[in-house]
Amino acid sequence: MIRQMIKIEEDKCNGCGLCAQACHEGAIAVIDGKAKLIRDDYCDGLGNCLPVCPTGAISFEEREAPEFDKGAVVENQRKEQPKQSQPVFSGCPGSRSMAFERKGDAPAETSPSFEVGSQLRQWPVQIKLAPVNAPYFENANLLIAADCSAFSYGNFHNKFMKNHIVLIGCPKLDDGDYSEKLCAIIKNNQIKSVKVVRMEVPCCGGIENAAILALKNSGKMIPWQVITISTDGKILD
Repeated sequence: MIRQMIKIEEDKCNGCGLCAQACHEGAIAVIDGKAKLIRDDYCDGLGNCLPVCPTGAISFEEREAPEFDKGAVVENQRKEQPKQSQPVFSGCPGSRSMAFERKGDAPAETSPSFEVGSQLRQWPVQIKLAPVNAPYFENANLLIAADCSAFSYGNFHNKFMKNHIVLIGCPKLDDGDYSEKLCAIIKNNQIKSVKVVRMEVPCCGGIENAAILALKNSGKMIPWQVITISTDGKILD
């Protein structure tokens, strides 16, 4: 029969394994560092794997394929249940999704050797690598920051990152527009607020524009603000 199926472009796949985790039917596996559709009859064609792919390697296609076998999927899930108690990650370690617990405030500076504690609450932080449906996005205060801003503003962790989920990027160096990915994150999760931190340089306007467009296209009314940092590390607005 002809039906809608997923298609994985191997040359775009980075082997992160997020699609395999998102496929509850077990139709996808990472083999030799690449995601592969291993059972056509396990694929329901709904594409839960599409939004989590950070490289856009997954799409739909109409082709000849056996009918989706729900009974076989349920039986396989029953057999695999003990193995799923401890999820196994396979693929690029830099793309592995992680959440960190931060307790309390960072202590005040007391000596020249004082080390400020990190306020980072999740990984990855690059906009292009972050999975759309990562659990840490739910009920999150979202910080979208130009990557230079953390180097320019000395108290970036405590001033901006604290109690936020962080996404960073550079519109001048990265290919493509961030707005589509950011819109998907906002639409697919319960985001409480959005804060954009950019540099004063003109090229940094791209990250501000992408965030505003994403908010507009999401159709959601979410509190948001834009903060601009000068190249010498001062807050301009």
